[in-house]
Amino acid sequence: MKAVIMAGGSGTRLRPLTSHLPKPMVPVLNKPMAEHIVQLLKKHGFTDIIFTLHYLPQAIMEYFGDGSDFGVNIKYSTEEGKPLGTAGCVKAIQDELNTTFLVISGDGLTDIDLTKAVEYHRYKKSKATLVLKRVDNPLDYGLVITDSDGKIQRFVEKPGASEIFSDTVNTGIYILDPEVMLYVVMGREQDFSNDLFPLLLLRNEPMYGYVADGYWCDIGNLQVYRQAHIDVLSGKVKIDIDLPQIEPGIYVGEGTQIDSSVKLNSPVFIGKNCRIGKDVQIESHTVLSDNVLVQEKCSLKHPVVWSNTYIGSEVALRACIVCNNSTIHRSAEILEGAVIGPGSTIGEEARINPDVKIWPDKAVESGARVTESLIWGTKAPRSLFAANGVVGIANIEITPEFAVNLAAAYGATLKGGPILVSRDYWGISRMISRAIVSGLMSVGVDVQNLESMPLPISRYYVKTQRASGLIHTRVSQREPNKVKIEFYDSDGVAITKAMERKIESTFFKEDFPRCLPADVGNISYPSRVREYYMDEFLHHVKGQVFEHDKVPFCVVPGSTYTRMTKEGAIVTRAPKAVVDYAMAETGVLLPDLLGQLGIETVVLNASIRANPPRQEERLAMRKQLADVVRALNADLGAQIGRNGEQVTLVDETGQIIRGELLLATVADIILRDKQGQSIVVPVSASSIMERIAGRYNCKVIRCKASETEIGSTTTKIPGVVLSGSANGCFIFPEFQYGYDAMFTVGQVLEHLTYQGRTLRQAVNELPPLIYQVDSVHCPWERKGRVMRLLVEKHQNQPVELLDGVKISTHPNHWILVLPDAVEPLIHVYADGVDLQQTSKDLNEYAELVRYFQHA
Repeated sequence: MKAVIMAGGSGTRLRPLTSHLPKPMVPVLNKPMAEHIVQLLKKHGFTDIIFTLHYLPQAIMEYFGDGSDFGVNIKYSTEEGKPLGTAGCVKAIQDELNTTFLVISGDGLTDIDLTKAVEYHRYKKSKATLVLKRVDNPLDYGLVITDSDGKIQRFVEKPGASEIFSDTVNTGIYILDPEVMLYVVMGREQDFSNDLFPLLLLRNEPMYGYVADGYWCDIGNLQVYRQAHIDVLSGKVKIDIDLPQIEPGIYVGEGTQIDSSVKLNSPVFIGKNCRIGKDVQIESHTVLSDNVLVQEKCSLKHPVVWSNTYIGSEVALRACIVCNNSTIHRSAEILEGAVIGPGSTIGEEARINPDVKIWPDKAVESGARVTESLIWGTKAPRSLFAANGVVGIANIEITPEFAVNLAAAYGATLKGGPILVSRDYWGISRMISRAIVSGLMSVGVDVQNLESMPLPISRYYVKTQRASGLIHTRVSQREPNKVKIEFYDSDGVAITKAMERKIESTFFKEDFPRCLPADVGNISYPSRVREYYMDEFLHHVKGQVFEHDKVPFCVVPGSTYTRMTKEGAIVTRAPKAVVDYAMAETGVLLPDLLGQLGIETVVLNASIRANPPRQEERLAMRKQLADVVRALNADLGAQIGRNGEQVTLVDETGQIIRGELLLATVADIILRDKQGQSIVVPVSASSIMERIAGRYNCKVIRCKASETEIGSTTTKIPGVVLSGSANGCFIFPEFQYGYDAMFTVGQVLEHLTYQGRTLRQAVNELPPLIYQVDSVHCPWERKGRVMRLLVEKHQNQPVELLDGVKISTHPNHWILVLPDAVEPLIHVYADGVDLQQTSKDLNEYAELVRYFQHA
């Protein structure tokens, strides 16, 4: 059999290790990753090997040659121009692959038994066999779901936290019959996981998953790279270590000299021709490659040091990476997670802080304290984007320097403008927003700075002004010490996951195309943005015509409030609303809007203070709101939150309406006058939504349980009049695709008046709502196992895998088990028509989640 080694990757997230090297040539224990793969293939009888190359191909070709030095035959296929993807590049060499062949990544580390995998492929008479592995945390991998016979049922590529249906992941090792390549189009960019395998599944071709034992590691970032060395030295992976052991676990190469005073704690790897001076202390899991000179009194604790490196006296290395041809002068200190690029020089007594990256061929002066990457880079997390935007601790994780780079990455990815920038009122958001403006301008993008602006207004403005996008900065409502940076497209909709990945890729490369001084972007400050929103707001509410009865209602000029109800009755008493602005900037706008609708408004907590209110303060404000509504005999109370996106309602009796009850209430109020239309809700919403929709001949469309998914689904489906979730966020597509609490309040008041109902009546007329939720703590590394065991337990009954695992337990009863996207939690939702049975289901599945964590 022949083997294909995929070796075209540039290793963006391993930079600066891959600045001058293709990723497969990055050394693990003094050998390129690709050499470990070649040795594994040879061990299992694969002696005819084809490398597919793209990034810096010459480095691989020069190292391996024709393969004779490694006991194999090697050929090469180099992609020119745009990469063809994993399947596309193999298609290009299909004439070389006339029998069953193996595909493997050249930038991983594994000792999987390939012979057994091939035997399994032949035994199953499979056309395509994927080698799978169970991992603790499957978030960064492609999930593969198989039946009890091993036949593949479903793929989930790079799942979100709520899509972890299994802990069985795709290793990127495939055994393929040549006829499957007929499904791949020559010269077109196509991927195995995203294109070919789903097509084979659709065509019902025999495709199986072989769950392998042994070690497998996708070396995708610097932390994993360091861990791979620890795993090898700890014996977790079976690869050949060619050096002799002078003591158990102490590997030392030929020609190396170690002073008798040196303290060595195993396991340790020291390559050929090294020199270790007096009184050096080398702790376990330290790796020194060939030709490393270590002067006296150094302290080395778990570093990975590449070849031809000089380490001066009294240097301290702490779990860092030092690349080849580097010089570390006397008393320098390089701390955990730091990376020194090839050819760099670190001066005497310099200190490189944790996770700082020094790019190749750079010089750090003596005594310098380097707190950020040398090329405008700050500490880079493995993944920038959380469930909704980029989130981090203010001025620690989200710093001005970080914001400049993030905005530059966005601007460079978008390649056009203008881009709108807005923020909430708080000072930390002002600082970060100004850095974002600078980052955008630095890559030649024009900026329209809206400054402090409620997010619904910003999202509406970007849609109507044909801007390329919007960046909004705000303080987290749940954690006031954190800042959130959110990105929206030209329709005011949150950017796609694909766009997020493009921004991340540009950010991690840290090579943004800074423009010439003459090409720096312009900045402008649009006027009358709030007035424009108000005009459109009133236009959509005043004179509105309901599709069902074609009965208009509007505000008669003057101070008199006049409405006509659905039955034709004239209402002249203006509704009285109490609005709690929770000390946010919506307080400067909504009173005027409601006043122009003729609605009498009482305002609470409208002043803006220096710091955002804490969660307990907001709860106290909500209770105050309920008391005031009751005392003033008001028709409705509303608390506005989340930068103008979220709303909580209070009825005329002082009852607080939130969560699933709020979603159901608003849905009933709106759909009553929008019969035959559609509503979008998350998969976790109660089945009361279907019962409400049934009343008015409406359709319920369910989507993944995230606010971003609700918004993106709304844009794709015609006939949607309302979208929302139990978080109190609602979208009215006729107005805009963003969540808008202000528009929600206006719509609820006008519809209730038109219907001749009070808010309490609307609540009382709802179908029964029996719905319960529990949250179970679950470490991240166990979520995949829990979800896999849950799916396996119910493999013989209908299971919905739209988001999480949804199980029908009894007629008109269901359970949804949904991993949290941010916290180490798994949420269990129970819905039904009988309270006792619903409670029983909830308790049963919450206990099942706890049990599966340790099964």
